[in-house]
Amino acid sequence: MTARWRAAALVLPLLIYTVVTFLVPLTTMLVRSFYDPVVAEVLPGVLAALDDWNGSGDPPEPAWEAAATDLRAAAEAGTVGRVASRVGRVDPDLRTVLPGTAFALAEGGLRPARGQTWHDVMVSVDSAWASPDTWRGIKEGGRRFTSRHYLNAVDLTRGPDGSVAARPEDRRIYLPLFWRTLQVSLAVTLLCLVLGYPVAHLIAHASPRKRGILLALVLVPFWTSLLARTTSWIVLLQNQGVINDLLVATGLVADDGRLALVYNMAGTLIAMAHVLLPFMVLSLYSVMNSISPQYMRAAASLGARPWHAFRKVYWPQSLPGVGAGCLMVFILAIGYYITPALVGGSSGQLISNMVAYHMQQSLNWGLAAALGVLMLGGVMLLYVLYDRLTGGRVGIR
Repeated sequence: MTARWRAAALVLPLLIYTVVTFLVPLTTMLVRSFYDPVVAEVLPGVLAALDDWNGSGDPPEPAWEAAATDLRAAAEAGTVGRVASRVGRVDPDLRTVLPGTAFALAEGGLRPARGQTWHDVMVSVDSAWASPDTWRGIKEGGRRFTSRHYLNAVDLTRGPDGSVAARPEDRRIYLPLFWRTLQVSLAVTLLCLVLGYPVAHLIAHASPRKRGILLALVLVPFWTSLLARTTSWIVLLQNQGVINDLLVATGLVADDGRLALVYNMAGTLIAMAHVLLPFMVLSLYSVMNSISPQYMRAAASLGARPWHAFRKVYWPQSLPGVGAGCLMVFILAIGYYITPALVGGSSGQLISNMVAYHMQQSLNWGLAAALGVLMLGGVMLLYVLYDRLTGGRVGIR
């Protein structure tokens, strides 16, 4: 028992570190994607009054009075801005309607005169209150538990009657980005496999001295800052950069026909493949290094031509490394952010850039969390599928 407790004590720091730096942020992200209590906590009265409202026509008079009371209190407490930002994600017009009404009620001390109702007071402050859309936006934005972020993440919207429909084609943002991210990740993975396979084969079958030199060259990118590597590609690929100057000097390209290699999809593919190539090479090398050269010699002695021997003997034995390298590169490519942001331009941005936008600029953390959860779910599904196909053999030996 003492030995077990000693072993547990040695593992405990790693367990605590994993929980604090991985599980807690992951759980927080998951919760934020469907739980947002801010509006419900600031506007409890109006949401309770709208509970039985069917969404058509004017809400009952108690809802108007509760809205005035809650908004006045929110203005005095300084929380109306948080409410406006969240409800404004449902109806953008409410970003100005709610604060304007709240401060008018709080500073002006408005109350119904004789013969007036709270309906008349609210509409006199802002005519938007006469529209059922305003109340529907407050009711929808006030849900503590909501699927709104996930619907937005897949370009769906909920109608006034509760039905779910696709957004108009000109307003779809995230599904095209998901599709572009998938295409780029697959293209980068294939490019790394095509470039990395012969390099890994060369390293695995080189002499010990040459093998050390080649491995050092492969590992050089790991010793260089990711930011430095990415910005170097901007210097190389820009319109007046080294590559275009070389093409013009050799006569392959006219001076007025320089290639657009950066701030587009081409720049994203080139820079990402360069950064991720070592992961593919090392995964392939770890498997190829254990394949005995005698298998190919035996195939040649039996009359097999080099290509036939490679396809029937060597390639099947290297498949675990191919699978491990492709899986690693694909998963890393899906979540890449810095490289597309610097060299991708508007046409080379991926879904990770949109997640960063919502986290840092729009502050729509719920939508950012929903996008992140969908990405995480896709990666986990891919891993489960790979595990089923390979029986858990990831190829690292």
